[in-house]
Amino acid sequence: MQTNNQPNPSDSPCGFGSSDLTGAAKTPTASPQVSDQIPHQKILPTAPLPESISQNIETIIALHRRSEKNVSQHQRLVETITIFFGRPVFLYSILLGIILWVTPNVLPRRLAIPRFDPFPFPWLQFSLTAGSLLVTTGVLIKQERQEKLAEQRAQLSLQLNLLSEQKIAKLIALIEELRQDIPNVKNRSDPEAEIMKSPTDAHAIVDLLEETLASELATLSQQEISTQE
Repeated sequence: MQTNNQPNPSDSPCGFGSSDLTGAAKTPTASPQVSDQIPHQKILPTAPLPESISQNIETIIALHRRSEKNVSQHQRLVETITIFFGRPVFLYSILLGIILWVTPNVLPRRLAIPRFDPFPFPWLQFSLTAGSLLVTTGVLIKQERQEKLAEQRAQLSLQLNLLSEQKIAKLIALIEELRQDIPNVKNRSDPEAEIMKSPTDAHAIVDLLEETLASELATLSQQEISTQE
C-alpha cells in the first residue's frame, strides 16, 4: 500500500492556504490620501478697515441708536404693526377673509346656509373702511417719524457740505499764499483760484435757483398757452 507523501498544496508553514496567499497578494494595500478627499477651501484674507472708516461707521451707528432711543413704546407698537401691513401675508389674509365673508352670503338659499351679511355686504364695507382708516393712520405715523429723521440727516449733510466748502476755500487760499512766498515759483495771475479762495454763498445760490426756476415755469406756461390758442 503506497502512501501519498506529496504535500498538500493547501498546507503552508505559516498555516495559510495558497488561496489565502493569492488573495492577499491580489488585495492592494489601503493607503487613502486624506488631502485628496478633503476639498480645498479658499480662505480670503480680510484686511482691517482704516481707522477713519471705522470711526464713520461708529458715528452712523451712534446717530441711529440715538434716534431710536427717544421712540416711545406706543410709537414702537404702531410701527411694528405697520411693518406687517406692508408684507404679502397681509394681502393674502385680506383676500382670504373677503372670500370667507362673501361666499356664505352668495350661496343659494336652498343650501340652508344663513346669510349674516347679504348683498351689497354693508358690514363688509364697514369693516374694510375701518381697516383702511387704521392702516392709513399707522402708515402716516411711521412716515412722519421717518420724514423727521430724513430732515435731520439732510440738515446734517448740508452743514457738513458747507463746512467742507469753507475748508477747501481755506486750503486754496493757503496754497496761493505759499505759491506767492516761494521765490522759485513764478508768480502768475490765476482768476479761478482767486474766485475759489472765498467760500460759496449758499443764500446766493438758493436765490439764483429760485429765480431760474420761476423763469422756466413762466416760459413753460406761456408755451402751453400759445399751443392751446
